[in-house]
Amino acid sequence: MLLSHIGAGFCWVNPSRPDSNHQTRLGFWNVHRRRVTPSSSAFHDVRMEKKGDKRRSICTADELHHVMVSNSDWKLALWRYLPSPEAPLRNHPLLLLSGVATNAIGYDLSPESSFARYMTEQGFDTWILEVRGAGLSTVGDSMEEDEECLKNLSEIDSAISDGIGKRSASSARVMGFKNLGTPEVITKYEELRLTRRFMDIFARISEKLAGFLNRDLLEGGKNSAIVGQIKDFNRKLRAIIEDQQLFPAQILELQDRFSATLEEFQKQLQLIVKYDWDFDHYLEEDIPAAMEYIRAQCQPRDGKLLAIGHSMGGILLYAKLSRSCFDGEDSALASVVTLASSLDYTPSRSSLKLLLPLAKPAQALNIPVIPVGPLMATVYPLASYPPYVLSWLNSQISAQDMMDQKLFEKLVLNNFCTIPAKLLLQLSSVFQEGGLRDRSGKFLYKDHLCKSNVPVLAVAGDQDLICPPEAVYETVKLIPEELVTYKVFGEPGGPHYGHYDLVGGRLAADELYPCITEFLIQHDMV
Repeated sequence: MLLSHIGAGFCWVNPSRPDSNHQTRLGFWNVHRRRVTPSSSAFHDVRMEKKGDKRRSICTADELHHVMVSNSDWKLALWRYLPSPEAPLRNHPLLLLSGVATNAIGYDLSPESSFARYMTEQGFDTWILEVRGAGLSTVGDSMEEDEECLKNLSEIDSAISDGIGKRSASSARVMGFKNLGTPEVITKYEELRLTRRFMDIFARISEKLAGFLNRDLLEGGKNSAIVGQIKDFNRKLRAIIEDQQLFPAQILELQDRFSATLEEFQKQLQLIVKYDWDFDHYLEEDIPAAMEYIRAQCQPRDGKLLAIGHSMGGILLYAKLSRSCFDGEDSALASVVTLASSLDYTPSRSSLKLLLPLAKPAQALNIPVIPVGPLMATVYPLASYPPYVLSWLNSQISAQDMMDQKLFEKLVLNNFCTIPAKLLLQLSSVFQEGGLRDRSGKFLYKDHLCKSNVPVLAVAGDQDLICPPEAVYETVKLIPEELVTYKVFGEPGGPHYGHYDLVGGRLAADELYPCITEFLIQHDMV
């Protein structure tokens, strides 16, 4: 099972915390009356968040969990909001999925404007998933460990060259060479061990890049100079090891050469390796890992979840339903709510096309990422302050007077992140005939929605420029009529709903949220 491949880290954010020197593990899960103690196989590490941890000031949830994704280095962040003790008990946990290039903040802008908190008040155990690359999700720390080892190697080399006994001994202990004190006591065997350790570190890093060479991502010899340096340095290191001719002074020399090479391709590794995913990675790896983890913690009797997705989050839910139908598998979803989502944007004049000019040059120039967050932060002053050169961008996010200005600013400056160009390129297929397709281009996700047996509430905003109502309806009409409910929020004379007003607009809690909770409660039966 997927569960056997999932490890998790857990952080308790707001309640009082036990002694930080005491390691708390399985027993901690009995704190809340709605929890069921999971089996120990569900996770390999449970840890308390350290006082002063930066994540504490960012995460506004009751708990912060991390779940490892099988066959990847990613640890996905799950923000958990515990249900109110006064609210009715619900049968299913609730999963919230955000839009493209966004994090969990959009669902919890403030205590007074929090989609997530509203759901907990209705009794739902609410979880917000931050997919890879978003928010507090992190890449495995193997690269950081390698860099720390390299730093320690450099300290050892410097100590050996300077002949400082105390510093040499201290640095050596870090690397496991307890008897290393002065140059005179270094044996050939220890030199070889040190060299092999150095070689292993370099091999682990270079393997990441080699994988991309095998998949022909470095087209036409691009970055060939860097790749050539890596391969050449790798060969020389191996030759030195085989000849066993490495001495302390040479270690230092090689360390300097390695550092120089590392500086040249480190950014390439970070951009190409770290940001190497597309929509299907979310669908096939991130979503299943998160759902399996939530089921392990909440243990719903029928093994199902409720789910709400905004923008790309809703597209992911549609795609999951379609893929499950195609594969003949149960989706493990009791019901689904989509907000401003569609698999096919062709009937609309969606402003999402504005992003496409960013994707195609990125592909042509082999640029791996699109820095949506920095771009939004850069243009915000031009959109919100005189002379309002880019004021038209505001309406892409929210209809006029529908969001508090401070919350709007928080959303723009804190909710967006960097995404891979290949993700944007795959999403651009929503503008092609047949709508969104998988990375191969052969599987059309809308083709199998007609077989779904999961109830769906599809919500659109009347002034949503990114996913207009006609785009939303293009997907709605594919779902069996008895299973789908379609609603457009906004009135001809106002108020109006833009793309993010469906999640954090000033009237959403009074007009939209009750509609969603009514639908979820109706389908919360086991």
